[in-house]
Parts: sequence; C-alpha cells; structure tokens
Amino acid sequence: MSNVPVAVVTGSNKGIGFAIVRALCKQFPGDVYLTARDPSLGQEAVAKLQEEGLHPLFHQLDINDLQSIRALRDFLKEKYGGLNVLVNNAGIAFKVHDTTPFAIQAEVTMKTNFFGTKNICTELLPLVKPYGKVVNVSSMVSSSALGRCSQELQQKFRSDTITEDELVELMNKFVEDTKKGVHEKEGWPNTAYGVTKIGVTVLSRIQARMLNEKRKGDHILLNACCPGWVRTDMAGPKATKSPDEGAETPVYLALLPSDADGPHGQFVSDKTVKTW
Repeated sequence: MSNVPVAVVTGSNKGIGFAIVRALCKQFPGDVYLTARDPSLGQEAVAKLQEEGLHPLFHQLDINDLQSIRALRDFLKEKYGGLNVLVNNAGIAFKVHDTTPFAIQAEVTMKTNFFGTKNICTELLPLVKPYGKVVNVSSMVSSSALGRCSQELQQKFRSDTITEDELVELMNKFVEDTKKGVHEKEGWPNTAYGVTKIGVTVLSRIQARMLNEKRKGDHILLNACCPGWVRTDMAGPKATKSPDEGAETPVYLALLPSDADGPHGQFVSDKTVKTW
C-alpha cells in the first residue's frame, strides 16, 4: 500500500475534467487519475498531457456502471488505502435544440448527473482520508432552476434537514412527472439539466452534514461548485471561459490547505460562497 496522496477526477478525458487533471498534475503532491468511460479516449487524453510534461495516471470509470465504480473503489483501497481528493465532474447535457422527448432527456440526464454522482459518493466517500477534499461539480443553472421551482419545492431543496432518501424521492418524482407531462403543473422548471444539478448541490449539502455528524474529527471538506460557462462540447464555442478558467474553482476547492475549516457544504462559484 502506497503512502502517496491520490486524486481522482471523474469524466476527465476532455473539457473541464481534462483541465482539472492538468491543473492538479501541476499542483497536487501525489498521483492524479484521469478517468473515462472509454479506455482508448482516456489513454489518448493521458498521452496529450504527457506531451506537456505532465504525468497523470489512467483508470477506467463509467459512473453509470456500478461494477466500474466498485472496480475503482477496490483499486484505490488496495493501492493507496483510500483517497485524498475526489472531483465529481462527470455529467451530460442535451443540446438546446435536441429533439429527444423531454421525458427521455430528463431520465437520461438524471441517471448520469444525479444518480451516477450519488453512486460514486456512496462507494468512494468512505475511502476519503482525513483532511481529504471532495468537489461535486454542479452549475449556476442549479440556482436559476431552483428559483423557478414552486415555493414548496424550494423549501424542500433549501431545507437543512432534508435526507438523501427524500432527495432521491424528489429526483425520481421529477422524472415521473415529465413522463406524465405534468412536471410544470407540479412546480418543476422546464430544465432537466437544471433539476439534476439542483440534485447535485443539495446532495453535497446533505453529504457535508453527514460528514460533520459521523466524521467530524477527520476535517474533510466537501463542496458543490459552478465552473462557470465554459467552452466545451457541452456548452458550445460561444461560452465565455476556457476549460482552464473553468477548472479554477474546482481546483481551488480540491487544494484547500489542510488547516482550512471551510468552505464546507457550500455552493461555490468564482471561488466565492454563493447563497443557496
């Protein structure tokens, strides 16, 4: 078992995830794992960074596949005895003009962005070592989507006592409501991506609370963040930030000093805590 610190970034063969790996390779004092669903794309991305003189490592990971998540978990446990930094970056979004029926968009986006991220956390959070950092990449769209929810839903999503089970129930309800064509009547906004990212932000708040209750002495800091509007395959060429600029806030949170007592359980954008 190695005493080398280790960082893992999900969905990192391109876009913001790739830029996060690049920055961590330059600043994190340990091994940095680039992960991707497709090993050939992952190896290609690793080779690109090696050309820059950086030394990321690769591990296959599909956050929609529990076996793949558990293979990574077992590997980290065996080789490193745990994990120091986890950046949950993997996510998907349908294009604005995509003609896929909204209910299908809702189901597919929810499966990856919320449930995939939740499954990673279920399997990997117990491995996070004392003074570890966990960063869940959410989006400002989660805030704007929250503002377009009914008052009743807003209260639930802002609650300091909401449980993971209650959140899962709400995320499933959104998908079911879209299938029945009643999501707007039920108080949901018309954005599947936005609702999945509400899920990620609220999940982060719940997880931080759980860490406080169960592992207070371990000083683990867990936050959700918005990278900003970034030029990627997902957001398109008109976005205002480069991937490296988009990586700044996630990397800042991943590398908080060991004596920092916050931010924790917050929603952070441009390195600043935002009101949820």
